[in-house]
Amino acid sequence: MAGESKSSGVWKWLRIVAIGRRPGWTVVRLLVLVGGAAVLFGYVLLPIRVSGISMEPTYHDGSVNFINRLAYSGGRQPARGEVVAIRMAGRHVLLLKRVVGLPGERLAFRGGVVWINGAPVDEPYLKLPHNWMMRERTLGPDEYYFVGDNRSMDLELHEHGSTTADQILGRVVLAGNR
Repeated sequence: MAGESKSSGVWKWLRIVAIGRRPGWTVVRLLVLVGGAAVLFGYVLLPIRVSGISMEPTYHDGSVNFINRLAYSGGRQPARGEVVAIRMAGRHVLLLKRVVGLPGERLAFRGGVVWINGAPVDEPYLKLPHNWMMRERTLGPDEYYFVGDNRSMDLELHEHGSTTADQILGRVVLAGNR
């Protein structure tokens, strides 16, 4: 008999830990948690996996990152240096790139350095040497210029270019490495 009361006490304790003292409130908390996660990951945070080396060494191939889709709501526009997700073709094709040029600016690459409106831009996140050259061009009124952080490969082999604000899905907020 003493063994039975001990085992029933253990089961009672396990039930309290797993379900709580008030099972009805546990169900409510569980529904709120599931609903909140569905809203958060369905409408606000978009998980994406990096495929390729164009953002090395900042973001590694295979790492999972989260894009805040609400980052540019309310009239806020992307800023220079922010890493954004750009929708290029289709629903599932996104580029993870850094914004280096803003609307209306004159942009060029000289000796591997980004020049904006005739002045060099400090890019402390760059770790690999590069020697890109690109003539100056003027961005349109709703045009952003993007490029990856791994500029050690030739300019022609690198995904870079301009996009409009409506193609920028959001900004990287949480990043993880493999």
